[in-house]
Amino acid sequence: MKKKNTLYQILAIIIALIYMVPFYILISISIKSPMDTSSKWIMPSYIYLDNFVNAWNKAHLGRALVNNVIITVIAVVATLVIGACASYPLARYKTKLNNFMYTLFISCMIVPALTILVPLYKFVVDIGGINTRWAIILVHITFSLPLTIFLFTGFIGSVPRELDEAALIDGCNRFQIFFKIILPLLKPITSTVIILVGVGIWNDYQFSVFFLQKRDVATITVSLSQFFSQFQNDLSYVAAGCIIGMLPLAVLYMALQKYFIKGLSDGAIKG
Repeated sequence: MKKKNTLYQILAIIIALIYMVPFYILISISIKSPMDTSSKWIMPSYIYLDNFVNAWNKAHLGRALVNNVIITVIAVVATLVIGACASYPLARYKTKLNNFMYTLFISCMIVPALTILVPLYKFVVDIGGINTRWAIILVHITFSLPLTIFLFTGFIGSVPRELDEAALIDGCNRFQIFFKIILPLLKPITSTVIILVGVGIWNDYQFSVFFLQKRDVATITVSLSQFFSQFQNDLSYVAAGCIIGMLPLAVLYMALQKYFIKGLSDGAIKG
């Protein structure tokens, strides 16, 4: 047993190093002067903050950050509201229609988004959604709902039905039961959905690069891609820009991490 635990610990350390080494190199490059030719494996004894200033100004990260916040917040909130409301009847009423709808939603999760990019792009062009935030928000909501409904349905299914019956006896209708009884219990899975969906939308490149082509509406991923093509010889600037782009997600995860694992396990395993 001790040998097995030691083996697991060594394996965990190796996996952690695989994930941590790229971040270590990224931080090392971002705080070095562009004139510093020392190895990227050696952390400098100084911090060169001009890299972050140059990346912020030259990559227009301020405007891209605002676009990311607007798109991510609206899309995540809309996904949460629609997904939670749709999941309640799917979890509580096991009819043939609901089972079919649930299966349909889950089936959408296995469809690669890029396989329908051409007709989707044509549709967005037809409705005048190119270079608009509302169009990319609708796209993100559409592709985020299957996972959201899957997690919410599984979590709500683990909530005892006796709570609904007791509320009905007290005179509550179904809307009151959902908003006053069920919704407050969804805090763990809501945090999980916020992290999973928020990270996907914040880091999206496959849709943003096609639908947000103007600089005024470009997101962080698109701005960094354009920035890298212009300053690929100045990796210090690019590394600093990448760190700026991922800092908001790191803060979000730190704030919600205590709910993340619980919500994910309850929503997926119990479902």
